[in-house]
Amino acid sequence: MKSVLIVDAPPMLREFLTEKLSAVNVSVEVADSQRDALPKFLSVLPDLVIVNVENSVSDIEEFLEKKQADPNGKKIPVIVSGPEIGHDEVADLVQYGVIKYFTRPIKFDIFFDSIGRVLHSDFSVDSTPCVLDVHVNHQIIFIEIAKGLNREKITLLKYKLSELIENNNLALPKLILMMSDLSLSYVDGLNLELLLTNITVDRRILRRNIKILSFDKFVSDFIDGHPIYEGIQVVQSLSDVIDSLVDGRSSSSVEEVISDKILASSEEESGGAMDIRFFSDAETVGNNDTLSGQIQIAIVDTDISVIAYLKRTLETLGDVTVFGSGKEFLSKVQPNKFDLAVTGMYMPEVTGLDILKFLIDNHINLPVIVYSNVVQKELIMQTLKLGASSYLIKPQPAEVIAQKALEVLNAKR
Repeated sequence: MKSVLIVDAPPMLREFLTEKLSAVNVSVEVADSQRDALPKFLSVLPDLVIVNVENSVSDIEEFLEKKQADPNGKKIPVIVSGPEIGHDEVADLVQYGVIKYFTRPIKFDIFFDSIGRVLHSDFSVDSTPCVLDVHVNHQIIFIEIAKGLNREKITLLKYKLSELIENNNLALPKLILMMSDLSLSYVDGLNLELLLTNITVDRRILRRNIKILSFDKFVSDFIDGHPIYEGIQVVQSLSDVIDSLVDGRSSSSVEEVISDKILASSEEESGGAMDIRFFSDAETVGNNDTLSGQIQIAIVDTDISVIAYLKRTLETLGDVTVFGSGKEFLSKVQPNKFDLAVTGMYMPEVTGLDILKFLIDNHINLPVIVYSNVVQKELIMQTLKLGASSYLIKPQPAEVIAQKALEVLNAKR
């Protein structure tokens, strides 16, 4: 049986990883601190180590150095999650067997893809677009779900709720689930059932203290049709329930409570929002995503429609610069100017092969994805031999192109 050692992960991440790994018959060992990590590592010699870094990668250097010094452990790969760090710091981790560094918030579909490659296991990861935020205000837990129901995020919700109840000392939690953006049907029944199960699994959350804000008839019919959900109330206005949930001693009006107590959450009271990301969320994460606004991407093609398509697709990952010919690109490219280039193959004067040769001759370390309708095996092999990171045959869906770009960018990091 394959085994994984999880080091210094917060409870929510640890429990979620354990659940996912156990589902594919991978045994899990846990070290609660860096101090415990090495003895546990040497006793288990796992197939993979997953390390969480809270503040600085220097916190794990001692463990990584001792791991590499052990002849039986030096070849065991490590995946690290932590705060945003520079490219040089990521590169320094390679010497310790670190194969991936994931900046928080982790994109879990890419995360589990990396784990699966090491363990030769296939993880079922739901990448349904979903925005899920959880916070506590005025001793009420607010859960907001938009776009769709994602099973991975719903599973994480179970652990997040327990964490919030503990951190905020909620003896009798009151909960409002806001789903006013969602329109569901019978095909969403299993996911809705999972959501309600994970909300009610904690015995401290009583059904009579759960209110669901929804305008969707399927949701209200689903709740009414299940005796196990008796007591849960579906409402169409926060004003309908806020008086019964907020401390009656408050002199504030309903509108003030909604504005001041709900929308303006404080970190001290909330314990932090539930920040869970997937690659499919790239269009919604905004400027606080670790790639957005920092990664520099070059698009090289002579076809205006292709340029427009690639630009729309890749702008979610970083800043995009467009070049209408290979010649124009070569006149501007220089070391460290771009993090990724996506180029066509057959272009006047300067082809995709010419670009790859130029990068080699001028010692420019730039990952390149070739996006072309040329399908000859010999040309593809020549392209890859010249250092192209990937060769995508036109046409490809936007999500395939963006996924490949993200994989190449993560490999560089």
